[in-house]
Amino acid sequence: MNEFSKEMNNDENLPTFSQGVRDCIPTLIGYISIGIAAGIVGASSNLSILEVTLLSVLVYAGASQFIICALIVAGSPISVIIFTTFIVNVRHFLLSMTLAPYFTKYSLIKNIGIGTLVTDESFGVAVTKMIKGEKMNAAWMNGLNLTAYLFWILSCSIGAIFGKWISNPEVLGLDFALTAMFLALLVLQLENIEKSKLKLYLSLILYVVIAMLILCIFVPSYIAIIISTIIVATIGVMKDK
Repeated sequence: MNEFSKEMNNDENLPTFSQGVRDCIPTLIGYISIGIAAGIVGASSNLSILEVTLLSVLVYAGASQFIICALIVAGSPISVIIFTTFIVNVRHFLLSMTLAPYFTKYSLIKNIGIGTLVTDESFGVAVTKMIKGEKMNAAWMNGLNLTAYLFWILSCSIGAIFGKWISNPEVLGLDFALTAMFLALLVLQLENIEKSKLKLYLSLILYVVIAMLILCIFVPSYIAIIISTIIVATIGVMKDK
């Protein structure tokens, strides 16, 4: 009986689906603004509202959606678009691998469901929770991911509707929206990092910039970003241990 009570108390201490929804709310301004921007850019690239919506449902990646639109305008072949999208999204393997140790008790299907909807923003929320030493579980992560996913689809669709009247989104700075949100996420994470580790993380950011600048001499910028991120992330894991 005591063991049963102990398990019940442990379950009560775990975050719930609704808590995941609430934890997602601070990032929704970012999702909505970036989603609307992505929808407008998609519409200006001659995509229909349905095509923009399907892009947000099936690709669900802000950076990739912006790149896909740019490649479509440039008349790139479908093979180039698919390969470029894959390269840009390779980072999601790293994000999922970082979170994976916290979800080992769940089935493969549940882990695939969680990993499929992980974004840079939801990863940032999860990492902040990790840094604070708070617990995570599938219910909480699903609340976080699904809320973001639904708002992203809705925002992209709204952006596509209004985008028919905006012929040049770059004039409004909408193409910078994604970068602005990444910078905000970086600042929020740095605020929650222990001072002892702050120097390490700042040095890693510098390493990424240096590696990217050097690699850009030899390979396209989007490949340089991925390679430099993988290299420096590996260095960071080794130093952190």
